Amino acid sequence: MVPNDEIENANEVEADFTDVKNEAKFCLESNFIGDGSEDENDKVVYVNSSEDPFKQHMDTDLEDDDVKTVTKVKSTIQSKWTTLGQLVWSSHLPKYTLIKELSGECLKNLHLHKPLEETWPKINVQRLSAEDQLNQQEFFTPLQQGLFNVINAYKDLYYPERTAIQNGEEVRRAYCLHVINHVLKANSQVLSNNAKYRDRKTEVDDDLRDQGLTRPKVLIVVPFRESALRVVQTLIGLLDVKDKLEVSNKKRFKDEYGSSAEDRPPNLKRPEDYEAVFAGNIDDHFRIGVAILRRSMRLYAPFYSSDIIIASPLGLRTVIKAEGDKMRDFDFLSSIEILIIDQADIYLMQNWEHIVHLLKHLNQQPHEPHGVDFSRVRMWSLNNWSKYYRQTLIFSALQDPQVNAIYSKHCFNYRGQVAVSNVLRTGSICHVVMQLPHVFQRVEVSSFTGLPDTRFEFFIKKILPQYREAVMSHTLIYVPVYFDYVRLRNYFNREEMNFSHICEYSKKSTINRARYHFLKGEKPFLLFTERFHFYKRYTIKGIRHLIFYELPTYPHFYSDICNMLKAENRGDEATWTCTVLYSKYDAHKLTRVVGTERATQMIQSKKSVHLFVTGEDS
Repeated sequence: MVPNDEIENANEVEADFTDVKNEAKFCLESNFIGDGSEDENDKVVYVNSSEDPFKQHMDTDLEDDDVKTVTKVKSTIQSKWTTLGQLVWSSHLPKYTLIKELSGECLKNLHLHKPLEETWPKINVQRLSAEDQLNQQEFFTPLQQGLFNVINAYKDLYYPERTAIQNGEEVRRAYCLHVINHVLKANSQVLSNNAKYRDRKTEVDDDLRDQGLTRPKVLIVVPFRESALRVVQTLIGLLDVKDKLEVSNKKRFKDEYGSSAEDRPPNLKRPEDYEAVFAGNIDDHFRIGVAILRRSMRLYAPFYSSDIIIASPLGLRTVIKAEGDKMRDFDFLSSIEILIIDQADIYLMQNWEHIVHLLKHLNQQPHEPHGVDFSRVRMWSLNNWSKYYRQTLIFSALQDPQVNAIYSKHCFNYRGQVAVSNVLRTGSICHVVMQLPHVFQRVEVSSFTGLPDTRFEFFIKKILPQYREAVMSHTLIYVPVYFDYVRLRNYFNREEMNFSHICEYSKKSTINRARYHFLKGEKPFLLFTERFHFYKRYTIKGIRHLIFYELPTYPHFYSDICNMLKAENRGDEATWTCTVLYSKYDAHKLTRVVGTERATQMIQSKKSVHLFVTGEDS
């Protein structure tokens, strides 16, 4: 007897794997190039081209000494490109450190699969303005040219300047082009080798090894169903030559990933960046397999029959699960060749631990064979060296220590890494519209692990006593980390302080009461979490004093919160104050708020208190 809870867990996982009728049609090993079912133009001559980046990357055989070198310290070089700006190149193997920026990118040196040469210019130019379309002579926009130059060389990339409004679509289309190009080449190589294996005279031919231990090659991690919808639509657009592409389960996909009703507060005017991030279906629990063969795309393919897996961190976590769970599975991650983490900053607002958990389970040797023909598996995959061949692409709206950590600790690509690192001249403090004194107080701390305790002690002993007087009521305390919020809430309760609190888990009635009591001055303090602001964007009225317990993750949140003081507070500007706590470990956040030059001075200065005044009259 199988326990009921295990049956439910199994059904939850298998709910994604319902499309079995197309299994034979999409099986790579049972299809052949030249069997009369595809056009002559689709035959892949380029697989044998020594100049093809795909072939150069996948066919490189590392030596044992190379693998040992990859685990050692990287060498770094800086350069500047016209398209991407300042770049930091790092590599364990010196010959793969630097590549030159290509100008006037043309079709002949991109090594694109045949259909993509026709569809890419068409789908890309649709996003340009009418004037840009008339002037569009190049294959890419300038940003896409820079990105694809790096991506197509199979280097890891960390691009921390992705925005939902300005360039999100450009970035998505660039990596989707790379993904579909990679998958088409990989599958075509298998199809072209099938006949050779069928007619082979010897049991093993190392020259014909063409696959990994499992079929999934690409993992695209996105935060919401709307993001997955746009990825799939882009992939379809790239493959749909003259409306010949057959897409199975398209209606089901549209129904499940299309727009859904959202519980929005009434009459709430939301900023443009919010509308861009939270457009469409914002459910964050999903996963879907995509199989591609010739002119056909199969949505909802079983993971082990998929070429591409598109999923949210939570959707993957509920399959990978934790050590000790009987129904867990992560073998499908064993042979991922391209990992794309898009909109990485949003996972900081969801649950970053899911990303770390995922990375720990990538490119592990599978526990089951899953029907693989070991004679066709690449030797570096059999040697458990897949992580050294995996390309990782990280796109984020900002630099953050946690994002930086996965780039530095979980990217082992032997071809090296590239990080975009442009200097911020000005910070978001420049967008504070009213006259307001900003007092930045540095928290002295000896280690990063001791920072939470040191900041808490500094706050309750040095900062909070200044706000105990009645004249300092209407004080909002902005807390980015939920655990710090809980700690402060518990302390305020123990000290029997009169306060309200709002977090991302608060019910609507609790939020309304907290806002009302704070506005009327009945509750002098309001604890306010960053995630609540990220997901809701309420305007809090009645603020006279601000305390940033820690600098915000998003720089524009700083100006957003400061500008809330203007709401129904006209005439008493002289009473406004803003206090900000920071440490030497907050360099990235501080730079985004005050700019690079000021941040450097504030961290290195012997003085621990710094004052800025914003506003037209300052």
